[in-house]
Amino acid sequence: MHPSRGLGNHGYEGYQPCAVIRLPKDVNIALRQLLKDVNIALRQLLKDVNIALRQLQKDVNIALRQLLKDVNIALRQLPKDVDHFSFANNNTFQLKYLINDSYWNQDGGPIFFYTGNEGAIEVFAENTGFMWDNAADFNALIVFAEHRYYGESLPFGNKSFTSPKYSGYLTSLQALSDYVDLITHLKSHLTGAHTSPVIAFGGSYGGMLSAWLRIKYPHIVAGSIAASAPIWQFIGLTPCGAFNRIVTSDFENQTPECSNTIRKSWNFINTITSTDAGKQWLSSTWKLCKPLKTTVDIQHLKDWLSNVYINLAMVDYPYPANFLEPLPAHPIKVVCGYLTNSRESDKDLLKTLYKGLNVFFNYTGQVKCLDINQSSTSQLNDQGWDYQACTEMVMPMCSDGNNDMFEPQTWNFSEYSDTCYKKWKVLPQQDLIVKLYGGKDIPTASNIVFSSNGLLDPWSSGGVLRSLSETVVSVIIPDGAHHLDLRASNPDDPVDVVIARNFHRKNIRTWINKHNKSNRKDR
Repeated sequence: MHPSRGLGNHGYEGYQPCAVIRLPKDVNIALRQLLKDVNIALRQLLKDVNIALRQLQKDVNIALRQLLKDVNIALRQLPKDVDHFSFANNNTFQLKYLINDSYWNQDGGPIFFYTGNEGAIEVFAENTGFMWDNAADFNALIVFAEHRYYGESLPFGNKSFTSPKYSGYLTSLQALSDYVDLITHLKSHLTGAHTSPVIAFGGSYGGMLSAWLRIKYPHIVAGSIAASAPIWQFIGLTPCGAFNRIVTSDFENQTPECSNTIRKSWNFINTITSTDAGKQWLSSTWKLCKPLKTTVDIQHLKDWLSNVYINLAMVDYPYPANFLEPLPAHPIKVVCGYLTNSRESDKDLLKTLYKGLNVFFNYTGQVKCLDINQSSTSQLNDQGWDYQACTEMVMPMCSDGNNDMFEPQTWNFSEYSDTCYKKWKVLPQQDLIVKLYGGKDIPTASNIVFSSNGLLDPWSSGGVLRSLSETVVSVIIPDGAHHLDLRASNPDDPVDVVIARNFHRKNIRTWINKHNKSNRKDR
């Protein structure tokens, strides 16, 4: 603030303007050089820090994988029926699971059972620290079961997705039956486990499975922590635009310029790629591994972009993490730090957008080019989930470009069904999940905590956001991203996540005590 504007003469009768001091020319040159050297040094320091952070994250990932080996976690396989519901099909496959008994009280200690979802089971073992953090306090056996058709649990090996003849056994009911058989096997073969209460855990699709496991098999599972479980993200239960509105809100809450930049980018992409020269320019500017050639390529690029924004919203964790991709703390904030001027020209805006995208696909700095043909969630298996989305996991999504930042897209089940048939030779059943598991009508359900309904997580649109009974309760976590409460405790955790975890522990203790009390009565 200038002295004459900020102070005036308010009581300072002897006030005199400051004298202007002119430095010798050589001193000015020296100062400018010093500032230049300092800037260069700072840039180099930041570069070195980033390199060090990337190496640290790499070392942590290696250490985590080593930890899974060092903490006495065993990798085992169990022969399972390919088809649990046919008396004519006797084929079996090897179901992979991880087990750790370091903390287990073999005299009836509980079994913490993770219902694996769409990926190799090691990914979920590394990212579900809540189970590890609490196993010692509960003297629990830890089990992570891999979902059929994911990781190494492929019923027909490399043929598993080549034909409906092989892929047709990829269903949630078949997976739940795998888990029931595995639990039954463990309780009958591990000394002291026959009276052990089983507590199911799961996040996202795994959270849906953990809830359905308790609903379908209450005699097998004593209780379930279902984190970020969108069991109502289906036709007739949730509006198709709700999901994308939450994604948009996450970006808009950083700054409206951020979401506006993304909103404007779609038309710019369409306009620029309408010519061969424009396709070449965008391919070069964004350093695409494969140049854009056709309208199919353009649509594929836009689909990839949409998935990036969705994934950023899902894993907007308050600390660096690598659940889907290696990302910094508060990744949306970092991305939006670049997207600050939606009034830029088309090419300038797309150049800026690329800098933001770099945070997602190249935070480590090791990626040489942007491969839009590679999954935007490298840790998970998009092939299996794409098939499930074309059979029973039909979750309507739409956007209008006004209430959200996405390119307008309507939900058309007929078109969706046609696309699925062309790709997989199967037809989706849009109401099957509601028929199987009850939708919003589950009056007999009990002992389920629908947790991590993080309001940052777009999947909360299909989550259970209100308690349904005294024993089917919902935990709202305003500052929570995708199943943040199931992750390991971290100093940067929001207070509401810490409170949610304490609530989980209280419920788990209640379920275990109730199970043990019932067992004593039956003796």
